[in-house]
Amino acid sequence: MLEQDKLLHGFALLLCISLGSLLSGIAVSEIPLGSKLSVGESTSWVSSNGDFAIGFYNFPDQPKQFSVGIRFNSKSVPVDKQTVVWVAGGDVTVGNNSYFQLQENGELVLFDALQGEEVWTSKTSQLSVALAVLRDDGNLVLLNENRDVIWQSFDSPTDTLLPGQRLSTFRTLRAASQNYVSSLYSLYMNVSGQLQLKWESSIIYWSAGRPSHSNLSAVLTSDGSLQLVAPNLERFWSVFGEDHNDTVRFRFLRLDVDGNLRLYSWMEVSQTWRSVWQAVENQCNVFATCDQQGICAFNASGSHVCTCPFHHAVQSNSKCLVSSQHDCKPGSIMVEHANMFLYGIYPVHDFISRTSLDKCKSMCLSDPSCTAVTFTNDGSAKCRMMKTQYVSGYSDPSLSATSFVKRCSDPLAADPIFPLKSPPQAHKEPYNICIPCLVGAASGTIFVFIVIQLGMGFYLYKRKNNYRRLASLAHSCPGSKCLIMLSFTEIKELTGNFNDQIGPKMFKGALPDKQPVAVKELEGTIEARKFRAAVSKVGSIYHKGLAKLEGYCCEFNHRYLVYEYAENGSLEKYIENPTLAERLTWRKRMDISINVGRAIFYLHTECREFLCHGNLKCENVVLDENFEAKVKEFGLGMLYGEASSRRASAQKDVEDFGKMVLTLVSGFKEVKDVLDWAYKEWMEGHPENVVDKRLKNEVDAEELECALRITFWCLQADERVKPSMGEVVKVLEGTLPADPPPPPFSCLISAREVEDTSESGSEV
Repeated sequence: MLEQDKLLHGFALLLCISLGSLLSGIAVSEIPLGSKLSVGESTSWVSSNGDFAIGFYNFPDQPKQFSVGIRFNSKSVPVDKQTVVWVAGGDVTVGNNSYFQLQENGELVLFDALQGEEVWTSKTSQLSVALAVLRDDGNLVLLNENRDVIWQSFDSPTDTLLPGQRLSTFRTLRAASQNYVSSLYSLYMNVSGQLQLKWESSIIYWSAGRPSHSNLSAVLTSDGSLQLVAPNLERFWSVFGEDHNDTVRFRFLRLDVDGNLRLYSWMEVSQTWRSVWQAVENQCNVFATCDQQGICAFNASGSHVCTCPFHHAVQSNSKCLVSSQHDCKPGSIMVEHANMFLYGIYPVHDFISRTSLDKCKSMCLSDPSCTAVTFTNDGSAKCRMMKTQYVSGYSDPSLSATSFVKRCSDPLAADPIFPLKSPPQAHKEPYNICIPCLVGAASGTIFVFIVIQLGMGFYLYKRKNNYRRLASLAHSCPGSKCLIMLSFTEIKELTGNFNDQIGPKMFKGALPDKQPVAVKELEGTIEARKFRAAVSKVGSIYHKGLAKLEGYCCEFNHRYLVYEYAENGSLEKYIENPTLAERLTWRKRMDISINVGRAIFYLHTECREFLCHGNLKCENVVLDENFEAKVKEFGLGMLYGEASSRRASAQKDVEDFGKMVLTLVSGFKEVKDVLDWAYKEWMEGHPENVVDKRLKNEVDAEELECALRITFWCLQADERVKPSMGEVVKVLEGTLPADPPPPPFSCLISAREVEDTSESGSEV
């Protein structure tokens, strides 16, 4: 509990309002249209009871970066304990002279003066908003003339739930960012009625509720309990804080930066926030608690600490990585760590099998790519094999697991350099020593001469063998996440001297283990340092909807990327070829749309930092042997120095995705030629006329309506009304309704008319 108090105190200090910010508030029951808050002005909007306020704040370590948030404002809570409970845009920050405004059109807007653009909006400009109110429960709401709620902050939580606030299906809490990097921890309410704590998108390390109920919501009650309830308020699961039913004025539930979910209560006597419940009792059981700083263990005082057992000495701020030097001439050994459980974190997909402890060790020793194994000896006999340097875990004397970490043997012990004969024996028989030496020297000279003469003849053979060794060992470094680094000669060998071209500057090849790959040629003028940095970032991303980057070449003026190979090639050829198009059934086309949408959504929100595709089109979507879609060539904008805001980049991907979906629905590759016609057909009640004529009578009318609506929203000329990729995916999945969209080209027509008028005037 002491450790939790320290964690909370540290977090509160980080959120301490900077001097000159939020020092005074304007207590208003209503916030009229046009109201504005600006960085540098000591004003805020305050709830009528004074318990909550919204305004700008910043972190002590980021004095020039500001966010807009709702915080506790009660006079009974000291300023340094006035925790922020909601942030506009989550991780969005702005610079000096920026502002937050309820515009006359009814839209909340956060404007960044440094970028000169809106970085977050409530998207309510067309919903007849009349005013805003910060309610006494901490909920910021937008109301129409009839006082109906049009939008509310309770529906878009960040990392905190307040009493009465619900976390409904598909809603997410995400822990606060650290060191400018988005958190990988999230709390998610799935469609089956389970509340789940996740790391990235695939590791679930805590869950509540049974997967048998749908349409449930998580709600924090004012008396100190967390519940899963149905729309009729029937309770299916609940937990209670230590002070349940006690008289407590303020409570909140937060997903902390360490990945644990905690319920906090305000203690009037001690003037502190106290954790009265946490989801994961043993902090070491939170996945990747130590991330790249080693493994989790508990010290004598009962607090968890991160230690590095893989090295004899390690700096406190350095990364704790297992060895990647698998090419050990004297051989490798397995170093045993009792009562320790290890797992890979980048990537997280460890190989698990049932076998014996000895077999588990030998499997790792015989696999050049294996870095560590954990044998669980609790009766399950599971062997977990890791093939990455990025290994974490936890250690405890009561843990029934033994881990082994691979490292090179001592070269002196394995490969002695001194002769076995003793010096006295050498003096007794000098000629026995001398004659073999002379013969050896002569033989060596002749051998070296032959090698020099035949060197060119053996060059390609040796290079090929060297390439096989490189590919099998998958040379890696901490920044490239185990990517294969290849020379240009090796690229030519694996592609058969670029003999099999499968696309523009794209060639098919094969690794020595017969694994097929696709090799993409890039411009040789790309700066090597920039190329390696981009490859390192892209190579660390793993998602089933993204084509995995296997390796790269960065040698002299050669730049190549090596991707996993997709058996059925690009989506483009199936759209263009009448025969192949028949294989793209309606069901396949909708599945492709959803899978690609999920992949882009993953790039935008679930990577360690935001990443856009930048060039999404049918050519860059490939189909594997099961016709599952995979997106390739994502993130390449970094290589060409394309600078644009996060918002603009995300909207570009959304627009490109809309074009791709319209292509899948209509069969037309050039969307600009059919957009007006498709919208007209849909408006007149004939959406079936838009459907690709090569499709049989298998089109689902509801799915078609849903696909066209979200497509027209994605292609809106007004950037402010475009949906996010998360909203797009939910619409395609059928979990979020889409309103009828306005003409996507209306603004373009207006601009064109103005331009034509201008040109006509100049001619006159």
